[in-house]
Amino acid sequence: MKNLLDLKIEDLEDYFISIGEKKYKALQVFEWLYIHKEYDINNFTNINKDIRNKLLNDFKINFISIKRREVGDLVKKYLFELEDHNYVEAVLMYHDYGLSVCISSQVGCNMGCKFCESGRLKKVRNLETYEMVEQILLIENDIKDKINNVVVMGIGEPFDNYDNLINFLKIINHPKGLAIGARHITVSTCGIVPKIEEFSNLDLQINLALSLHAPDDETRDKIMPINKVYNISKVMSALKKYISKTNRRVTIEYVMLNMVNDSIEHANKLVLLLKGMNVYVNLIPYNETKNIDFTKSKRIKEFKDILIKNGLNVTVRKEFGGNISAACGQLRSKEV
Repeated sequence: MKNLLDLKIEDLEDYFISIGEKKYKALQVFEWLYIHKEYDINNFTNINKDIRNKLLNDFKINFISIKRREVGDLVKKYLFELEDHNYVEAVLMYHDYGLSVCISSQVGCNMGCKFCESGRLKKVRNLETYEMVEQILLIENDIKDKINNVVVMGIGEPFDNYDNLINFLKIINHPKGLAIGARHITVSTCGIVPKIEEFSNLDLQINLALSLHAPDDETRDKIMPINKVYNISKVMSALKKYISKTNRRVTIEYVMLNMVNDSIEHANKLVLLLKGMNVYVNLIPYNETKNIDFTKSKRIKEFKDILIKNGLNVTVRKEFGGNISAACGQLRSKEV
């Protein structure tokens, strides 16, 4: 039986039409779920009892559960237990511009980036749409406040769970859904070229971030196995097409690994690779873990200065949650 929180508005409209009802009832259901936060179908009082019974017969509303919370400075990490007893994590961050949550899209990850804890657990399965939506709903309920920004950068490669991801994005962006503005939503990918191209064809204003982490194939091959399938040339070609088609700026994520990708030569290569493109570079101080040997770069400022001197827009990501293993690349670094 399908979870009602799996359905985007168009799916609900099709459902009501299929049972001989007016499609506007889909909006009523959305309002109950996402505005009134009512999850007992019996309480959908502006929908007649016969239709409520039909909904009860055709759909369930089951929730994942919060197994554990850990609190750090301006950050909370949530461990969620899924119905099949697998686990994922999400991170809530308190920014001066509002509340942001980083959610997971898969149980485990098959991308195997050498510097990332999440990839040490191979992909078990994709998260269903409702399991992504409920990460936000449960955090909002826990903190009694509204999430303003969502980044899909937690456990998993979002574009490896493409269909469920798109459904999720449309639900949280819909004005009768969670009503999170498209420009306040960011999806990160390590570079699955066909899905970047597919994403560019959607009429969405959602932000795209590319986990690049190296300016040349020799370096990227060593730390990101995906590069042997979609090398930098293929990824950059797809990115240029995306920018041309959508006219949207792309974030280039670059984790700073000591003595791996942080030399002056790497900086100059990155300049040549990105010059003239509508991008900005987000340098990420590496968050060390006990299971992986990489260490944080000591040359972040020097690297940043070279990029800025050559006309690139650059930021250094603020460090959140390292003390509770909630920082970028650390999710699931501790066993449940």
